Amino acid sequence: MRVEDSLKQLLQDVRDALEGAVALVSGRDIAALDRLFAPGRWPAAGLHGLERRDAAGALHRRGPGRAALDAARHALAAIVARHPGVLLEDKGLSLAVHYRAVPDLESALRREVQAVITDLGPEYHLLEGKCVLEIKPAVATKADAVRSFMTEAPFAGRRPIYVGDDVTDLDGFAAVESAGGLSVAVGDRVLAQARVASPRDVRSLLADLADGRSPQP
Repeated sequence: MRVEDSLKQLLQDVRDALEGAVALVSGRDIAALDRLFAPGRWPAAGLHGLERRDAAGALHRRGPGRAALDAARHALAAIVARHPGVLLEDKGLSLAVHYRAVPDLESALRREVQAVITDLGPEYHLLEGKCVLEIKPAVATKADAVRSFMTEAPFAGRRPIYVGDDVTDLDGFAAVESAGGLSVAVGDRVLAQARVASPRDVRSLLADLADGRSPQP
């Protein structure tokens, strides 16, 4: 994946217009976000809220460490080995099984991954996205990250806007809606207060924000 320089510049324009109040919220880890959006360094939440870098640059982590998932790591590696086309992404604090190449295996993989989670105990849960099943600690979510940002400068006191395109963004939507903000879905996979059809429309929304125009539901 590559982020175009034009998008990086557009995000910087929005950041300037909002006096720094722009954050990236992702299922990727923060190190991956830094590589994608280099040379910019953004307030960011990674791994669905398990790690967060605030606007001052301080890093916050929640949940057990990498070693707590060692048994699950081996179990998932065995599952992947049995199913050609299935991939295991090791994020350190969470583990994701991708099956985009073999979508017909969804039900079988869900049962197998859920069995691994049962062995881990209630501290972990299954997070489902588009052709991905992810095991992660239940202690943090994207909603937690959003709420934390909203207590800090430069986000505090502003009306939040959250843009997302997957079921993993639903708790982020709920957090901004509870705060009187606006949730924006990209495409038709998930529901939100507002919807745009494509990434091109997201760029239009960002351009409006950069010009001082606030989107409406």
